[in-house]
Amino acid sequence: MTDLTAAVESVEQLSTVWRAMVLDRDDNADVRDLPGVAVRWADCRFAFWNAVTLTDVGADAALLGQRLGQAADIMRSKKQPGFLWLFEDLLADDARAALDEAAARAGLAYAFPGTGMAGDLLPIPEPHHPDLTFERVTTDGHLRAYADINSRAYGFPLEEGRDGIVGSTLWKKEVYAYLALRDGDPVACAATVEAEGRLFVVLVATEPDAQRRGYGEAVTRKALYEGARATGLTRATLHATAAGAPVYPRIGFEPNTPMRFYGLAG
Repeated sequence: MTDLTAAVESVEQLSTVWRAMVLDRDDNADVRDLPGVAVRWADCRFAFWNAVTLTDVGADAALLGQRLGQAADIMRSKKQPGFLWLFEDLLADDARAALDEAAARAGLAYAFPGTGMAGDLLPIPEPHHPDLTFERVTTDGHLRAYADINSRAYGFPLEEGRDGIVGSTLWKKEVYAYLALRDGDPVACAATVEAEGRLFVVLVATEPDAQRRGYGEAVTRKALYEGARATGLTRATLHATAAGAPVYPRIGFEPNTPMRFYGLAG
């Protein structure tokens, strides 16, 4: 798979999965596919569910500047903050070179990096970890624990993380979401969801005081194992933060397109 086709796959996976996630939060969420811009904005307090991404393939510097301006205007029109997700391999060379200046002109501030990853890696063996048991998310209590792990891992207030999934029927019924428990206490979480013939990995996190012990990898393997067993799918995709990027290749994922996340400046 070329860098370009991998980037197209990655942005299409985002658009598909985030459509379901934001509509789960609000039936009237802003879900639009505009020319070159996909809007997936729940306008909830969980910033990851407030997303805009650029979808043109091979955008040059002039088109990039136009699209960044459109994206920033959409973000300014919302009550809650969110992110522009930008997949670098969709850009032409001149657009990539001009990206920092164009983003600043649009009023966007670089937030953090990411990496698109994918692999034909399923099925995988049933995972085990000597410290852990695994429990599927099926109750509101499970959802709260899942949200709180993500909040603490990524530095969100607890209320913001809870606004992302607590009360969700989708997460209890259609997402293969798992908690990893150590001595009965949730310490890590991961989920997969079916998306256009692939399993997409979403919201992997580990409690800050339980990191670097293999818990995140183990629960990710559990979510992949159960998702593949239920669906029969063989390909999986994800978008990794810097913290997770070293973990996923051990499972079989291959990095493809680099990503950048932007918020509104100031």
